[in-house]
Amino acid sequence: MARKEDRATYRANERKAWRNFFLAMVSLGVAFLLAVYSDVLAREGNTIGTAIAGSLALLLSGFVGVTWVPKLARRTSIEWLRSTVDYHLTRAGAVYIGIIFVVSIAALNTGNNMLFLILAAMMGAILVSGVVSRVVLSGLEVEVELPDHVFARQPVVSRIKLRNEKVLSPSFSVTVGGTPEAERNKQEKKRKKQAAPALPGFPLAETGVYFPYVRAGQEGSQTMELTFPKRGAYRDERIALSSRFPFGFLEKVRRIPAAREMVVYPSVQPTEEFYEVLPLISGELESYYRGRGNDLYSIRDYQTTDSARYVDWKASAHTSQLKVREFTREDERRVQLIFDRSLEDRSPKSLERFEKAVDLCAALAWHFEEINAQIQFVADDFRTESAPAGKILYEILRHLAFVQPGGEGIKWTELAGASGEDEVFKLILTPTLHGLIPTNLWSSSYFIFMHEL
Repeated sequence: MARKEDRATYRANERKAWRNFFLAMVSLGVAFLLAVYSDVLAREGNTIGTAIAGSLALLLSGFVGVTWVPKLARRTSIEWLRSTVDYHLTRAGAVYIGIIFVVSIAALNTGNNMLFLILAAMMGAILVSGVVSRVVLSGLEVEVELPDHVFARQPVVSRIKLRNEKVLSPSFSVTVGGTPEAERNKQEKKRKKQAAPALPGFPLAETGVYFPYVRAGQEGSQTMELTFPKRGAYRDERIALSSRFPFGFLEKVRRIPAAREMVVYPSVQPTEEFYEVLPLISGELESYYRGRGNDLYSIRDYQTTDSARYVDWKASAHTSQLKVREFTREDERRVQLIFDRSLEDRSPKSLERFEKAVDLCAALAWHFEEINAQIQFVADDFRTESAPAGKILYEILRHLAFVQPGGEGIKWTELAGASGEDEVFKLILTPTLHGLIPTNLWSSSYFIFMHEL
């Protein structure tokens, strides 16, 4: 409701400003005609008529300067000076400036009035370009619509809306996002000088969306594919609006805040580490839960992932092949996903391995949701209830989106003491070394060590 009132107020002020502008232009036009008429009367020798026409022209010009010019100036300070517009000279503009320099030298050396007239027109074109493009970029609002769940390094389809709040003036040739040519050149030179990789930025800053025309008071929208390079929160990011309208000599850039805040989850795409540990985890999980019931289900051939305690020696002796017993399962599989963030080494390689562990943990949580497992997530500062993975999946992913290395870490004594209370398979991602883990955890847990990723 407040947004609609603000928009109505803005449009009312815009109409009033345009009305003042047109009245001022008409009055100045009348004053100009009176001044010309006074000159004609002066040449005819009509002194009284010359004095009256000249006085009226002067009074009308003074009235405009005192009445309407301050209002337009205040309007300009509110609407234009509130948002900074950066000007960048394009390659075409550099060539154009070079031509102006040549024409100016020729005009000064020859004193030709036609060359001075051409020079004034060329310089006026640059002035007109700056003023018109500033008007084009004013009164614009951007809204970025994204899906409810966004994952790092996974492209998502977004809708970019450009709304023109101006009442009468349309906007031409506006690019939402993208990096201006001058800034790209500076960044490229800086990267070559420092020999450093480019830092990932806001996704819209990479390509940008082009709007050729947006009518006054209307809204244009386009879809584009965005990719967020890192997990975490993206808030208060600024989106660039740029335009080269009308001549392309200057690239004008206006930066406005993004209209949406978002949380980017870690990537859940399977990685090489995921494919390496998944068969091992599945084998350990099957071995842990197979035989938890009391009723015999079947006798089958031995597999490498089977535990030796379920071998049926009589059936094996009778068939001369190893056989194992399978029992009915009383409960669904329950998994405790434990993430230990107590990383003390902050070297770049260790931090890279920590990020791999975060992605792997997110991929495992996604996998348990796909197989409808009962899961509980445990960290030193966060814990969920034991529930179907589909109910708490995004709660887990949100925590992983913000998790940082450090903290007290997992208390192994408490975890080892609780390991025999219920039949829960523990999947633990930790930077702790092998020798520091209690031995009674190994039979009911599978460990993924971050320094091995």
